[in-house]
Amino acid sequence: MIETVRRTLVARNLLSGIVAVLLALLAGALLILALGRDPIAAYGALFSASLGSTNGLAETAIRTVPLALCGIGIALAFRAGVFNVGAEGQLFIGGISAAYVGTLLDGQPQLLALSLMAVAAAVGGALWSGIAAVLKLRFRSDELITTIMLNYIGIFFVGYLLHGPLHDPGSALAQTVRLGAEARLPVLVPGTRLHFGIVIAVAAAFIAQLYLWRTVAGFRLRATGQNPRAAENAGINVRRVIVIGFLTCGALAGLAGFTEVAGVQRRMIENLSPGYGYTAIIVALLGQTNPIGVLFAAALFAALQVGSTTMESAVGVPSSLTMIIQALVVLFLLAQNVMPRFWRRKSGAAA
Repeated sequence: MIETVRRTLVARNLLSGIVAVLLALLAGALLILALGRDPIAAYGALFSASLGSTNGLAETAIRTVPLALCGIGIALAFRAGVFNVGAEGQLFIGGISAAYVGTLLDGQPQLLALSLMAVAAAVGGALWSGIAAVLKLRFRSDELITTIMLNYIGIFFVGYLLHGPLHDPGSALAQTVRLGAEARLPVLVPGTRLHFGIVIAVAAAFIAQLYLWRTVAGFRLRATGQNPRAAENAGINVRRVIVIGFLTCGALAGLAGFTEVAGVQRRMIENLSPGYGYTAIIVALLGQTNPIGVLFAAALFAALQVGSTTMESAVGVPSSLTMIIQALVVLFLLAQNVMPRFWRRKSGAAA
């Protein structure tokens, strides 16, 4: 069942993604009308807040970073035939790893500190994802189950560290000590919070795109995801490709945690993510599991999230509508593939 859903969602084209978004926005407009509000005014307020000013664009770009990094990792895992939905936990592990290393490197050169923090975050996320890889390959455990479970274990483990060994003694909140200036990502636009993480996300998207479509390793990844048995018969080490899918997803999700810690919060906090790792699953699917497409899908969802609060205050439409729109995107992606099959079966039965 899981494999069927994965293939249904991943094997899409660009047009199907655009149609899914438009249908989701249309359905959202109908819900706004049902509330007695003007959908044009609501969507106008939403996109004006997220794209209509320098600060709005900066905030949208900030949210794009973790969504894109997690989404690209999930997309590569899906391409390898790995249904890894554990990016949320991997993000938290990456964030706490980056924060811990950052506190140890107090007073060191910025380039050295940030580089080691990024490496620690990527390694931490990859190792956490690697647990699910071992369970899958050694015990044939379903990665959908194990990665979901590891999300909760990782988040609660980080909570324990923030309340205990890594807690800032000068604060009543569950958080680490504040990172020094050398452990913070540079701000790109003065007067905003836009940090260097957006450069990392864009670079990751282009590197992943080249890797996926212009390298032998990328071909092996795609071949394994399309048909593992045929790939193995062709001499591809399927087990190795599966491990790469897990580790790459974890590493990129860990980097997302690093960008949030070093670029936004400037320390590790208990509620580091509002669900970036989960939303990134939809982002990866909407982007057709192509890294560049995922980057644009992440920007769209970031704009929805940033503008939702303004939409609520300006027009009176609940901000939770954006979550409904996100869910509808997946439903419409599924429907575009399921409905034709349904009608073919119905027509065949009638004949």
